[in-house]
Amino acid sequence: MNSLTAALLASAALLAAPATAQNASPVPGYSAPAPVVTLPGTPQPPFPTTPPKLIVAISVDQFSADLFQQYRNHFTGGMARLLTGAVFPSGYQSHAATETCPGHSTILTGYRPAHTGIIANNWVDQSVNRPDKIVYCSEDESVTGMNHNNYVVSDKHLKVPTLGERMKTADPRVRTVSVAGKDRAAVMMGGHKMDEIWWWDGKTYVSYAGRPVPPVVERTRKAVADLVARPQEPLPLPGFCKPLDRPITVGSQTLGTGRFQRMAGDLKAFRVSPAADAAVLAMAAGFVQDMKLGQGPQTDILSVGLSATDYIGHALGTQGAEMCIQMAELDRSLAGFFDVLDATGVDYEVMLTADHGAHDMTERQQIRAMPMESHVAPDARTKAMSAAIAKAMGLPNDPPLLMSAEGDIYVNSALPAATRAKVLAEAKRRYEALPQVAAALTRDEIAATPWPTTPPETWTLKEKARSSYDPTRSGDLLILLKPRVTTIEEPAPGYVETHGSPWDYDRRVPILFWRKGMAGFEQPLSVETVDIAPTLAATIGLPIPGVDGRCLDLDPGTADTCKR
Repeated sequence: MNSLTAALLASAALLAAPATAQNASPVPGYSAPAPVVTLPGTPQPPFPTTPPKLIVAISVDQFSADLFQQYRNHFTGGMARLLTGAVFPSGYQSHAATETCPGHSTILTGYRPAHTGIIANNWVDQSVNRPDKIVYCSEDESVTGMNHNNYVVSDKHLKVPTLGERMKTADPRVRTVSVAGKDRAAVMMGGHKMDEIWWWDGKTYVSYAGRPVPPVVERTRKAVADLVARPQEPLPLPGFCKPLDRPITVGSQTLGTGRFQRMAGDLKAFRVSPAADAAVLAMAAGFVQDMKLGQGPQTDILSVGLSATDYIGHALGTQGAEMCIQMAELDRSLAGFFDVLDATGVDYEVMLTADHGAHDMTERQQIRAMPMESHVAPDARTKAMSAAIAKAMGLPNDPPLLMSAEGDIYVNSALPAATRAKVLAEAKRRYEALPQVAAALTRDEIAATPWPTTPPETWTLKEKARSSYDPTRSGDLLILLKPRVTTIEEPAPGYVETHGSPWDYDRRVPILFWRKGMAGFEQPLSVETVDIAPTLAATIGLPIPGVDGRCLDLDPGTADTCKR
């Protein structure tokens, strides 16, 4: 193995050594940066005026702005390098449906979910010819014998082009590569015209049927198989993680004792560990090396979806020692990844953000001065609500009056129009009466809401919902729970914490840009993830008019990178 696969996966030092925050920085010339202070009149180094040869867009799944702020002073590796660039700590996935698929669909398209068509991870399509009417965002539901949990991956539901697609249309020589820990991350960031696209399917790294397997994927597959075949001892605890090192009881589980210890052959445990991100970064770096990305006359683009933070958050929460270890190891793995990119001599530009934030598990919040935290009550279940309405109105409930996916409620389309209207009105009335519900918005209410034009932190619930609303896919009624009410009714193994709410702890994410030679600055005011694509496009002189986002000027000097 001659790529970063060897460095990240065959090296026990990187996967099991103490977190780098306790040690010297693995990035030569970089250390934990001091706060960037730019005084009026201070001369700034010139911003690079030529287009970068390689764009590297990284999404860290569930990397909230709160998590970024909590650990930013402990970063000494790859994240520390990014902190010397342009830092936007209050980026917004501004829509209501703060989930993986819609979030990733905004990052490299410049469009909000209302325009990408990716309203949620799943939605209901009552015309689908299968008992399972739920459609997964990255599936081809026309394939017979499948369902939303067992599906053929497809990009068909993404309605808009990604930055990589636009680049390839403008110059067919452009190479576009997307790798991720989830299919929906790889698809939504990569788009429809991919030279290479690979993701983890729970067992190994796969792509669309019939795609030849390049050597770097074979190397990564073998390295991961060899790694998983061996047991993993608990990872050492960085010193700054020690205050978080305590067990907690959540339902029938006691969490906070494993530190990613793994039995030999446990693929699920591998996915919920820092090693999963190291493997994706290894494969990404291997593609850079093998395909010589950034070494042609054109600018190439690589998108990288790192999913371990999300899996760790769901399974173990955001405020335990495990997440602390993950932050240290992510910082470390990014440093190794950037080292490999540096060695190529390519002028590359990095953007790092997240698809959504998250909120720690209810049980830990309740013992940390937040007694108002709660799990959603059973009476909010769609199945229970449908049965109650059917009984009250004297209607049959087979098939059910109401169906749901995520927060969207769909009224049975086979009902007469007048009956559907009555069922919808009764559902709205009943949901609004529930003490945990903040709003129950009909599709007519959402569609009539003007497109928001103010900063995203000021948006009303209707405006947030409007940004996620697609009339061909959204439900008849959208249920939004009050702050600090989790959609998890009962925590279970692998699922103790979640996201998806319209509140800022799920909407706010960091957005970081870095390129060698650029002057760093920090802008604390809000921006949106839809601003990323037009900003990156501006650095390569590619106009992308008509998107929902705006270009962010990355030059703190006198030049305006958005007008090049």
